[in-house]
Amino acid sequence: MSDDLVNVTIQRVEKYLDITKRARDKATPLVEDNSSDGVRLATLLKMADDYAFDARHFLKIGDHVRAFGAINYAHAWIDAGVKLGLLNGHGDDVLFTLP
Repeated sequence: MSDDLVNVTIQRVEKYLDITKRARDKATPLVEDNSSDGVRLATLLKMADDYAFDARHFLKIGDHVRAFGAINYAHAWIDAGVKLGLLNGHGDDVLFTLP
């Protein structure tokens, strides 16, 4: 098995932290804040933000595996918002799985 598949480096986690931050910054709401979809979107984005926070925490304490897992969950919450049509991914098929 390749070392890349068994070693989660600080650099790899930082790369995914950056990718997720770019996705979070790029995606814009397609729904009104006070609508039921807006409430659902707020939940998705809070989950994304919480997982990104957790990823930075795990990285800080040296738990690279949990950091990597958490940042991937964070990105997945953002991507789900785009896929569900709650967020606009602005045609970026690198940061998002577009509908």
